[in-house]
Amino acid sequence: MSEAAAAGSAPAHAGVGPGTVAKYVFVDSPELTAADLALRAYEIAPAVQIKETCFGLVITGAEAEIDRLVAEIRKFDPDRIFIKDRGFPPGDERRCRANLGGARPGFYGHENEMRLVRYVSSGLRALRDPKKADLLRAKPKKDNEPLSPERLSEIIEES
Repeated sequence: MSEAAAAGSAPAHAGVGPGTVAKYVFVDSPELTAADLALRAYEIAPAVQIKETCFGLVITGAEAEIDRLVAEIRKFDPDRIFIKDRGFPPGDERRCRANLGGARPGFYGHENEMRLVRYVSSGLRALRDPKKADLLRAKPKKDNEPLSPERLSEIIEES
């Protein structure tokens, strides 16, 4: 481990320094791919470092530029584009798999989150159009009697 990593400071890399932030952009849109979003992001903020990934983008740059870029790209599909702060800058020796070896540490978390974002998207759309959401609600049970303790015990024993 380098002295910089041991001291808790990030190593100096191109595009990574004080005042620089990195964010993940998750895209789960049938109308917009990560490649489309990357091209649009380059047009909006050419000074920002943009990396296309399997789940969307990783964007790195000055905080003001990143904030402006995030505000603009969310407009393309606000219910299906999600932003998440990146904990460590790219190439940080404390987390970089080039130094540590093995699988990318955060990938499994991203993979799990991507399974859930479609439900979040659905909820966001339902908030925008509550009448349509009412149509999707489950029908109430005809038998609204509470579950008896005996029946609960039966269910537990069956499983």
